[in-house]
Amino acid sequence: MNLLPPRSLRNQLLLGILLPVLAFLVLNTYVLYQQALSAADTAYDRTLLASAKAIGEQLEVVPDATLGHRLLGSLTYAALEAFEADNRSRLYYRVTGFSGELVSGFADLPPWDGTLPQRTLYAALVHFYDDHFQGVPVRVAVLLQPVAGVHGLGMATIQVAETLELRQTLARQILLDTVWRQSLLIALIGLVVYVAVQRATLPVRRLSAALAERPENDLSPLDSTAAPTELLPLVQATNQHMARLSELLQHQKRFIRDTSHQIKTPLAVLRTQLQSALRGDVDTQLALREMMQTVDGATELANQMLALAKIEQLRIQSDVPVVVWAEALRTVALDVAALVADKQLDFEWLLDPAAATMRVRAHEWSLKELARNLLHNAIRHSAAGGALRIELQTQPGTGWGQLTIEDSGGGLPQDLLDNPFQPFHSAAHAPHGSGLGLAICHGIVQTLGGQITLQNRLDERGHALGLRACVRLPLVEPPYSTIT
Repeated sequence: MNLLPPRSLRNQLLLGILLPVLAFLVLNTYVLYQQALSAADTAYDRTLLASAKAIGEQLEVVPDATLGHRLLGSLTYAALEAFEADNRSRLYYRVTGFSGELVSGFADLPPWDGTLPQRTLYAALVHFYDDHFQGVPVRVAVLLQPVAGVHGLGMATIQVAETLELRQTLARQILLDTVWRQSLLIALIGLVVYVAVQRATLPVRRLSAALAERPENDLSPLDSTAAPTELLPLVQATNQHMARLSELLQHQKRFIRDTSHQIKTPLAVLRTQLQSALRGDVDTQLALREMMQTVDGATELANQMLALAKIEQLRIQSDVPVVVWAEALRTVALDVAALVADKQLDFEWLLDPAAATMRVRAHEWSLKELARNLLHNAIRHSAAGGALRIELQTQPGTGWGQLTIEDSGGGLPQDLLDNPFQPFHSAAHAPHGSGLGLAICHGIVQTLGGQITLQNRLDERGHALGLRACVRLPLVEPPYSTIT
């Protein structure tokens, strides 16, 4: 049993549209945030560079007894307060002299030992990097500042470090602003997509409601004029299915009506014969023989009506096997051999060598039922000692096979030839027929995609010698050899 909830087309559309949009907006938010951080770093790095330059302007070269000259800085920390944006961040600095000695600043600030980048945005020998000072993450700007005086010149190393509170506050503010705008955009997109999906699936809901409100016996076609292009195949397939169901339902109604009508006659006759026998109006043996004939006729009628109903099942079956036509025909011919011998018919069997292996797509019982009804009719209508001819052949180049059965029964009157496959319609000279045999043959041939024709065989004077029944069925594949 499937425990998964039914999938909603509307939910699939919403998720299929919104999830990629949401993923894109999340990625876009991250990219914008990183770009904003980079811009903030650039802005605050300029402040650090300005602080380093301010310190460099306060440096001078003084004489030294040992080194000849050295760097002297008279900067106080109060001079850096102008570069502090607010009380949330702190500035630290370190000035290193010509020989690597500490000139001024924070001695525990780690000295710089890196290399300057080859390209920079600033007209100065400056480098920016991230570090930690006193257990706190800081952003450091290192400036190599040339210092010259009357006593000599050299390159001073100035480091200015700033804590990240202000940058982090700005980053959070940028992130909140970005998320707020992106959330509003997602909500707007979600609303637009929801409305669009609702409108797009409206025809589906209308179609579902129209089907749900229909009476159970209403199989009329759906109106496809207002259906969108995407729904047209579904509506057309539904209409085709309803047409098949309607045809099947009509056939069932007709079958029940015909069955109830036709079965009354043999039952009424059997009742009359039984009453006559009970009253003693007829001889018991004669009455029993007449009742046996009535029962045989009713049995034949029931079997044929069941075969007629079974034909309708073939129309909806898709797994139809492939069989050799000649084998099914040969089996039926052997079954009716006793009837042929009883009437002393001149039986002729003609089999095209290529037709011995030709195959058709059909159930074997349907081919046997087709041949059995045609042969029974031919034997029944043929006069004693007449001719009966069966021929199975291929039709080269057409992909069809043909079965021909000719009898010597005098043919059919013109009124029957005009519509020979009407159920319960038999010739006046064949009172024992039920009128279903040809209808069964016609139904089987139609189901197999073939053709069946009936015509009288005429002599030179135009008198009917017998009936010729021709059945053409499509072959599964052409035979490997044909007789031309």
